[in-house]
Amino acid sequence: MNMAARDVHENIRRADALIDAHPGAELYVLPEMFSTGFDMEPDQCAEPVGGPSLQWMTNKARETGAAICGSVATAVELFTFTNRMYFVTPEGDVTIYDKRHLFSYSGEDQHYAAGDERVVATYKGVRFLLEVCYDLRFPVWSRCCDDYDVIIYVANWPTKRRNAWDALLRARAIENQAWVVGANRVGEDQLECIYNGGSVVIDAYGRTACEAPDDEETVVMADIDMQKLAEYRAKFPSLRDSDSFEIVHNS
Repeated sequence: MNMAARDVHENIRRADALIDAHPGAELYVLPEMFSTGFDMEPDQCAEPVGGPSLQWMTNKARETGAAICGSVATAVELFTFTNRMYFVTPEGDVTIYDKRHLFSYSGEDQHYAAGDERVVATYKGVRFLLEVCYDLRFPVWSRCCDDYDVIIYVANWPTKRRNAWDALLRARAIENQAWVVGANRVGEDQLECIYNGGSVVIDAYGRTACEAPDDEETVVMADIDMQKLAEYRAKFPSLRDSDSFEIVHNS
């Protein structure tokens, strides 16, 4: 998507139209802060819990019979904001993940509170690890512990760091023997960052299943083959040889 800065109504209209123009999916993934664009002033853009973006996601999931996933700047309590990722099913179930790794390079950590819980959403028998943008740079946080099948990364990842986006998405798929879905934005935001996309679905071998054209607002689709994933993990069980580790949360 190309998001209009802080225009929730317009961005929901765009997302709605893109989904309607590409029916038939079982899951639609939208970029980070899809209803406002990435914003460093949450007091100006954040929605309350259960705000219009989540309401639209819930209604759209019910209407299409498909799950919908994306992140929203959210006021979780007075003067406390999170970059909150929602995974919403047609039945109205909502799984929440608050972005763990805040982009301190731009000061995100000064305006948003970090999450401290790794979250997996299960839908139609598939386990989805929920991750947001900068989380992609931290492999330990994404390490598969036999607890997921697909990683979803939603992002506002700028063009000048696009090479890292492309390389790290493929690395996460290979090292975790998992499918990876990366949904990025296009266009320019209020921070004067430029985005050229790079939305992609990658299989567990690191091969591209589908890829969006650069600089284009569009939808691309891929089929995730769970049987082939299970066969690959059973035949080449590299995850069993992984090193053990402990995640220590920063204060």
